[in-house]
Amino acid sequence: MTTREVICAEALGWLASHAAPPGASVVTSLPDVSELPMSLDGWRAWFVDATRAVLRWVPDDGAAVFYQSDVRHAGAWIDKSHLVLTAGDAEGATLLWHKIVCRRPPGTVAPGRPSYSHMLCLSRRPRSPGARVGPDVLPDSGPMTWSRAIGLTACRVACEYLRDEIGARVIVDPFCGRGTALAVANELGMDAVGVERGAKRCRLARALTLPCVT
Repeated sequence: MTTREVICAEALGWLASHAAPPGASVVTSLPDVSELPMSLDGWRAWFVDATRAVLRWVPDDGAAVFYQSDVRHAGAWIDKSHLVLTAGDAEGATLLWHKIVCRRPPGTVAPGRPSYSHMLCLSRRPRSPGARVGPDVLPDSGPMTWSRAIGLTACRVACEYLRDEIGARVIVDPFCGRGTALAVANELGMDAVGVERGAKRCRLARALTLPCVT
């Protein structure tokens, strides 16, 4: 029987005050600049610092998967994979893999939001990516449980890799939103812990089921 715990708290404060449980790995998406009350430069610095905090928190035998969609600001693209890798370099972390996840069919012209997302897996210590690393490009992110969610197909790829190659027994999402990663972790036989500062999202994350699973 798997467990799911959702804590209503500020993510970085919670990480700083709670040690990672044995067998923990992370699947998360950090908030976009539009979701936080700060300037673009302030958000960039916050994003890198938050990613570093997640990487410091992950156990040496665990890994962290970041699912991030680029954004356009004042006519310029902001490459969030660059920000994740900047944090990884600062922490001396190893990039195990970097996948492109198609959010819309390949060839789609998307002048507003990009038709792809980045999914990057980093580890605190060097290790082989393993035999189940899978394809570099996922042609479909899968159904979404809400508008800002990681697609279910991509989320399962991330969680299955952490379970089968890293040996994860607990998936933690410190920015869990409505709980997609938590529900997928439970579906795959792992316990899940989520942190979310919004009380309504916490309630939804605790209750989320995946009826569209095939």
